[in-house]
Amino acid sequence: MKEGIEMRKDFLWGGATAANQMEGGFGKGGLGLSSDDVLTRGTKTNPRRVTFRLPDGTVDSLSMYELDKMPDDAIVDVVEGYDYPNHEAIDFYHHYKEDIALFADMGITCLRMSINWSRIYPHGIDEKPNEEGLQFYDDVFVELKNIILNH
Repeated sequence: MKEGIEMRKDFLWGGATAANQMEGGFGKGGLGLSSDDVLTRGTKTNPRRVTFRLPDGTVDSLSMYELDKMPDDAIVDVVEGYDYPNHEAIDFYHHYKEDIALFADMGITCLRMSINWSRIYPHGIDEKPNEEGLQFYDDVFVELKNIILNH
């Protein structure tokens, strides 16, 4: 910042998060399965893979770039022995209070965050939302209001 220039007191310093990259809490609070939950860790030379099962019990995976080759009767699923990074992510689900306090310590005064919709509608077609999922986000928003706005 140039010398002599002052930021307005009401200037909002913001940040942004993505639920699939930070939330974690896999299988907790009524969370349903999402496409990210079956996506394995990848590298530059070994792309992320989608894991699935066939009706006969066979387990397999395909590169996320070759999903057009997935058998019609395949059912995407979490398979033991694969590493799914978003299952834990940074575990915001269990540590949101500490994380929000850190945001406030960094001077963040507003936050754009996405919602993991499979936490709200675990099966994607639920008639009623998952109350545990709604409560989690309600708790997060209350914490944001109490910590960030009053920091």
